[in-house]
Amino acid sequence: MSEGALGRLVDLLRDEGGLMATLVAQDARASAGAWTGIAGPARVAAEGPRAEGRAEEYELLVEAIYEGYLLHYGAPRVVCAPEADLKLLAGDQLYAIGLARLVALGDMAAVAELADTITLSALAQGAERPELADAIWAAGARAIGWGSTDAHRRAKDLVFAGAPEAFEAMRTSAVGVAASP
Repeated sequence: MSEGALGRLVDLLRDEGGLMATLVAQDARASAGAWTGIAGPARVAAEGPRAEGRAEEYELLVEAIYEGYLLHYGAPRVVCAPEADLKLLAGDQLYAIGLARLVALGDMAAVAELADTITLSALAQGAERPELADAIWAAGARAIGWGSTDAHRRAKDLVFAGAPEAFEAMRTSAVGVAASP
């Protein structure tokens, strides 16, 4: 993980060519380097025992999905789409890239967890609760790397229900003791 998953994502997008390659910012490699060492969702997922032996791949695929999320709702770090519609399409493409790589690893539990993370964070953003979306990403990354827990599943149910205690439940599930992978 020394090179940084964001830098590897830049290389992947440029190597694949096409529209996505044209959306990679000119200074993306330098920008990616600034994020190296930050313990974001991709790093958290890759450090878990479920990613053992495949940590770099997990970090890359979660980084792709998280960059897609940032294109939809925040400030992306390496992909620059000048128009709102193009941001959505690029974000969806990054979701697809990451999920396809995860399917290739055969980790259907992590596919389901990332699908929930994408859905729940979109619900939180739609409710104008970015702090809840951040907690969802932190807890989702932990569940990918360490396995889900009863507390995490309950927190997801609370988010789906729009419950006021969803934030605290999600925040605490991100640091809980994991169930077996």
